[in-house]
Amino acid sequence: MTKPSSSSKQWLKEHFDDVWVQRAREDGYRSRASYKLLEIQKKDHLIKPGMMVVDLGSAPGGWSQVAAKLVWPKGLVIASDLLEMEPVPNVRFVQGDFTEDACFQQIITLLEGKEVDLVISDMAPNMSGMNDIDQPRGMYLVELAVDFAALTLRPGGSLLMKVFQGEGFSELLQKLKRNYDVVINRKPEASRSRSREVYVLAKGFRRL
Repeated sequence: MTKPSSSSKQWLKEHFDDVWVQRAREDGYRSRASYKLLEIQKKDHLIKPGMMVVDLGSAPGGWSQVAAKLVWPKGLVIASDLLEMEPVPNVRFVQGDFTEDACFQQIITLLEGKEVDLVISDMAPNMSGMNDIDQPRGMYLVELAVDFAALTLRPGGSLLMKVFQGEGFSELLQKLKRNYDVVINRKPEASRSRSREVYVLAKGFRRL
Protein backbone atom coordinates (compact mmCIF):
# COMPACT_ATOMS: atom_id res chain seq x y z
CA MET A 1 0.00 0.00 0.00
CA THR A 2 1.39 3.40 -1.01
CA LYS A 3 2.03 5.79 1.83
CA PRO A 4 -0.05 8.98 1.45
CA SER A 5 1.94 12.06 0.47
CA SER A 6 2.04 15.09 2.71
CA SER A 7 -0.18 16.98 0.23
CA SER A 8 -2.72 14.13 0.28
CA LYS A 9 -2.76 14.17 4.08
CA GLN A 10 -3.28 17.93 4.05
CA TRP A 11 -6.18 17.61 1.57
CA LEU A 12 -7.84 14.90 3.67
CA LYS A 13 -7.51 16.97 6.85
CA GLU A 14 -8.89 20.04 5.10
CA HIS A 15 -11.75 17.99 3.64
CA PHE A 16 -12.89 16.45 6.90
CA ASP A 17 -12.43 19.71 8.82
CA ASP A 18 -14.52 21.53 6.19
CA VAL A 19 -17.68 22.99 7.72
CA TRP A 20 -19.65 22.20 4.56
CA VAL A 21 -18.57 18.55 4.60
CA GLN A 22 -19.63 18.28 8.22
CA ARG A 23 -22.91 20.02 7.52
CA ALA A 24 -23.64 17.73 4.55
CA ARG A 25 -23.09 14.71 6.78
CA GLU A 26 -25.49 16.10 9.36
CA ASP A 27 -28.16 17.09 6.81
CA GLY A 28 -28.02 13.84 4.88
CA TYR A 29 -26.56 15.26 1.67
CA ARG A 30 -24.03 13.22 -0.26
CA SER A 31 -21.60 16.08 -0.88
CA ARG A 32 -20.79 19.66 0.07
CA ALA A 33 -21.77 20.58 -3.49
CA SER A 34 -25.43 20.39 -2.44
CA TYR A 35 -25.05 23.75 -0.68
CA LYS A 36 -23.74 25.39 -3.83
CA LEU A 37 -26.94 24.50 -5.65
CA LEU A 38 -29.10 25.39 -2.65
CA GLU A 39 -27.54 28.87 -2.46
CA ILE A 40 -28.04 29.47 -6.17
CA GLN A 41 -31.60 28.19 -5.88
CA LYS A 42 -32.31 30.59 -3.03
CA LYS A 43 -31.05 33.50 -5.10
CA ASP A 44 -32.32 32.60 -8.57
CA HIS A 45 -35.33 30.30 -7.97
CA LEU A 46 -34.27 28.01 -10.81
CA ILE A 47 -35.97 24.77 -9.83
CA LYS A 48 -39.73 24.52 -9.47
CA PRO A 49 -42.20 21.67 -8.90
CA GLY A 50 -43.03 19.70 -12.03
CA MET A 51 -39.83 20.52 -13.89
CA MET A 52 -37.79 18.19 -16.07
CA VAL A 53 -34.14 18.58 -14.98
CA VAL A 54 -31.00 16.93 -16.37
CA ASP A 55 -28.02 16.68 -14.00
CA LEU A 56 -24.70 16.08 -15.77
CA GLY A 57 -21.71 14.88 -13.75
CA SER A 58 -24.09 13.91 -10.97
CA ALA A 59 -22.13 11.47 -8.77
CA PRO A 60 -22.22 11.11 -5.81
CA GLY A 61 -25.66 12.70 -6.10
CA GLY A 62 -25.64 15.91 -4.06
CA TRP A 63 -27.20 18.06 -6.78
CA SER A 64 -29.65 15.32 -7.77
CA GLN A 65 -30.87 15.11 -4.17
CA VAL A 66 -31.59 18.83 -4.08
CA ALA A 67 -33.22 18.94 -7.52
CA ALA A 68 -35.36 15.83 -6.96
CA LYS A 69 -36.90 17.29 -3.79
CA LEU A 70 -37.64 20.59 -5.51
CA VAL A 71 -39.34 19.14 -8.62
CA TRP A 72 -41.45 16.69 -6.57
CA PRO A 73 -44.14 15.41 -7.01
CA LYS A 74 -44.73 15.72 -10.77
CA GLY A 75 -41.24 16.58 -11.99
CA LEU A 76 -38.30 14.32 -12.79
CA VAL A 77 -34.50 14.44 -12.65
CA ILE A 78 -32.40 12.51 -15.14
CA ALA A 79 -28.82 12.22 -13.92
CA SER A 80 -25.66 10.96 -15.57
CA ASP A 81 -22.08 10.30 -14.56
CA LEU A 82 -19.15 8.11 -15.51
CA LEU A 83 -19.04 6.90 -11.92
CA GLU A 84 -21.64 4.77 -10.21
CA MET A 85 -24.25 6.62 -8.16
CA GLU A 86 -26.44 5.16 -5.45
CA PRO A 87 -30.16 5.52 -6.25
CA VAL A 88 -31.91 8.77 -5.38
CA PRO A 89 -35.73 8.91 -5.17
CA ASN A 90 -37.33 10.52 -8.25
CA VAL A 91 -34.04 10.34 -10.19
CA ARG A 92 -33.34 8.19 -13.23
CA PHE A 93 -29.63 7.55 -13.56
CA VAL A 94 -27.52 6.82 -16.64
CA GLN A 95 -24.01 5.58 -15.94
CA GLY A 96 -21.71 6.32 -18.83
CA ASP A 97 -19.15 8.61 -20.41
CA PHE A 98 -20.92 11.80 -21.44
CA THR A 99 -18.24 12.43 -24.07
CA GLU A 100 -19.53 9.36 -25.94
CA ASP A 101 -22.67 9.25 -28.07
CA ALA A 102 -24.05 6.11 -26.39
CA CYS A 103 -24.50 7.94 -23.08
CA PHE A 104 -26.10 10.90 -24.81
CA GLN A 105 -28.56 8.62 -26.59
CA GLN A 106 -29.56 6.91 -23.31
CA ILE A 107 -30.43 10.28 -21.80
CA ILE A 108 -32.42 11.26 -24.89
CA THR A 109 -34.36 7.97 -24.65
CA LEU A 110 -35.29 8.70 -21.02
CA LEU A 111 -36.60 12.13 -22.00
CA GLU A 112 -39.26 10.39 -24.12
CA GLY A 113 -39.47 13.33 -26.50
CA LYS A 114 -40.02 15.90 -23.75
CA GLU A 115 -38.16 19.19 -23.64
CA VAL A 116 -35.99 20.01 -20.63
CA ASP A 117 -36.63 22.95 -18.31
CA LEU A 118 -33.16 23.06 -16.75
CA VAL A 119 -29.75 21.50 -17.39
CA ILE A 120 -27.35 21.53 -14.43
CA SER A 121 -23.74 20.44 -14.74
CA ASP A 122 -21.13 20.01 -12.04
CA MET A 123 -18.86 18.11 -14.43
CA ALA A 124 -15.12 18.48 -14.03
CA PRO A 125 -12.15 16.59 -15.48
CA ASN A 126 -9.74 14.56 -13.41
CA MET A 127 -7.28 17.27 -12.42
CA SER A 128 -3.61 16.81 -13.21
CA GLY A 129 -2.56 19.99 -11.42
CA MET A 130 -1.23 21.41 -14.70
CA ASN A 131 -3.41 24.26 -15.92
CA ASP A 132 -2.36 23.89 -19.57
CA ILE A 133 -3.92 20.42 -19.48
CA ASP A 134 -6.77 20.88 -17.03
CA GLN A 135 -8.27 24.06 -18.51
CA PRO A 136 -8.85 22.66 -22.04
CA ARG A 137 -10.28 19.46 -20.55
CA GLY A 138 -12.65 21.44 -18.37
CA MET A 139 -13.76 23.69 -21.23
CA TYR A 140 -14.40 20.63 -23.40
CA LEU A 141 -16.88 19.32 -20.83
CA VAL A 142 -18.47 22.76 -20.60
CA GLU A 143 -18.91 22.88 -24.38
CA LEU A 144 -20.57 19.46 -24.29
CA ALA A 145 -23.02 20.71 -21.65
CA VAL A 146 -23.74 23.81 -23.76
CA ASP A 147 -24.37 21.69 -26.86
CA PHE A 148 -26.58 19.28 -24.92
CA ALA A 149 -28.65 22.15 -23.54
CA ALA A 150 -29.05 23.63 -27.03
CA LEU A 151 -30.50 20.33 -28.25
CA THR A 152 -32.81 19.58 -25.32
CA LEU A 153 -33.93 22.79 -23.58
CA ARG A 154 -37.37 24.25 -24.11
CA PRO A 155 -37.51 27.90 -25.20
CA GLY A 156 -37.03 29.95 -22.02
CA GLY A 157 -35.18 27.13 -20.25
CA SER A 158 -31.98 27.53 -18.23
CA LEU A 159 -28.47 26.13 -17.99
CA LEU A 160 -26.32 26.12 -14.84
CA MET A 161 -22.78 24.74 -15.02
CA LYS A 162 -19.44 24.73 -13.29
CA VAL A 163 -16.73 26.53 -15.23
CA PHE A 164 -13.09 27.11 -14.35
CA GLN A 165 -11.97 30.65 -15.11
CA GLY A 166 -9.10 30.81 -17.57
CA GLU A 167 -8.53 30.42 -21.29
CA GLY A 168 -11.79 30.23 -23.20
CA PHE A 169 -13.94 31.68 -20.39
CA SER A 170 -14.69 35.05 -22.01
CA GLU A 171 -15.45 33.39 -25.34
CA LEU A 172 -17.87 31.02 -23.59
CA LEU A 173 -19.80 33.90 -22.04
CA GLN A 174 -20.09 35.64 -25.40
CA LYS A 175 -21.38 32.44 -27.01
CA LEU A 176 -24.00 31.96 -24.30
CA LYS A 177 -25.21 35.56 -24.65
CA ARG A 178 -26.19 34.80 -28.23
CA ASN A 179 -28.56 32.03 -27.09
CA TYR A 180 -29.78 33.20 -23.67
CA ASP A 181 -31.48 36.34 -22.41
CA VAL A 182 -29.40 36.56 -19.22
CA VAL A 183 -25.90 35.20 -18.47
CA ILE A 184 -24.46 35.69 -14.98
CA ASN A 185 -21.75 34.21 -12.76
CA ARG A 186 -22.30 32.84 -9.27
CA LYS A 187 -19.65 32.03 -6.67
CA PRO A 188 -21.46 30.18 -3.88
CA GLU A 189 -20.18 30.44 -0.34
CA ALA A 190 -19.58 26.67 -0.31
CA SER A 191 -17.06 27.02 -3.17
CA ARG A 192 -13.52 27.09 -1.84
CA SER A 193 -12.25 30.65 -2.13
CA ARG A 194 -8.97 29.62 -3.75
CA SER A 195 -10.74 27.59 -6.44
CA ARG A 196 -11.06 29.05 -9.95
CA GLU A 197 -14.51 27.51 -10.23
CA VAL A 198 -17.55 29.67 -10.79
CA TYR A 199 -21.06 28.70 -11.75
CA VAL A 200 -22.33 30.21 -14.97
CA LEU A 201 -26.08 30.62 -15.11
CA ALA A 202 -27.73 31.17 -18.49
CA LYS A 203 -31.48 31.93 -18.39
CA GLY A 204 -34.06 32.38 -21.11
CA PHE A 205 -32.90 29.99 -23.82
CA ARG A 206 -33.54 31.09 -27.40
CA ARG A 207 -33.38 28.50 -30.16
CA LEU A 208 -31.74 30.27 -33.11
